[in-house]
Amino acid sequence: MELDILRKKQGFICDMDGVIYHGNRLLDGVPQFINWLKENKKEYLFLTNSSERSPRELKQKLRRLGLDVGEEHFYTSALATATFLQRQCPGGSIYAIGEAGLINALYAAGFSMNDVNPDYVVVGETRAYGYEHIERAVRLVCAGAKLIGTNPDLTGPSESGIVPATRSLIAPIELASGKSAYFVGKPNPLMMRHALKQLGTTRDETAVIGDRMDTDIVAGLESDMETVLVLSGVTSRESLKAFPYRPHYILPGVGAIPPQSAQA
Repeated sequence: MELDILRKKQGFICDMDGVIYHGNRLLDGVPQFINWLKENKKEYLFLTNSSERSPRELKQKLRRLGLDVGEEHFYTSALATATFLQRQCPGGSIYAIGEAGLINALYAAGFSMNDVNPDYVVVGETRAYGYEHIERAVRLVCAGAKLIGTNPDLTGPSESGIVPATRSLIAPIELASGKSAYFVGKPNPLMMRHALKQLGTTRDETAVIGDRMDTDIVAGLESDMETVLVLSGVTSRESLKAFPYRPHYILPGVGAIPPQSAQA
């Protein structure tokens, strides 16, 4: 009966890592969930704290996994970070530590790359991260550059288990410089406001789906939207007990949202 209320929502803001896939493995029930969204003319947006890929790359990744989802259905912390900084310092310069999704979003927002005296040091997820990056970032932040993180995630899920995410990567820079980073991604309300604007739905009409209590669920709660925790990613039933707040729904995965008749 409770799920009937959820199914009547017009808009869905859905995380990706740990909800739709782990690495290059599609999670159970995802095709049925996306088909249900399309068939019922729901507004939906995949809102990911990952800054590595652009919407085009995310579309291509889902296509390789057998799903057809348009670019307009993706919004990343890289895009949110670029939009935020564009409003703060139009035409500024940045020393960026991250992958193509972040770099391209910053270029598209009118920023130039600068490893000498940038306005900002911006850090996102990357596998090309070493002592040289940390050393230069610390030097630039100490010289006055503002420190920005694309998201506050400490870890993220992968096919082989938990991996370090942006907050883990930015921590050495914070500790060595004595400066605290500002994080743009979830649970920052900026991401949720962007998502609602793009969806064209109200808070009452929209539900937030995620696998993390500390980003997805708290972002939804603080934005006054109903929340759905799926146990296919980072948060388990046991770790759920450590948080002083609760999601509205707890499900094994997004495949539990469509009615059984829709999955037949």
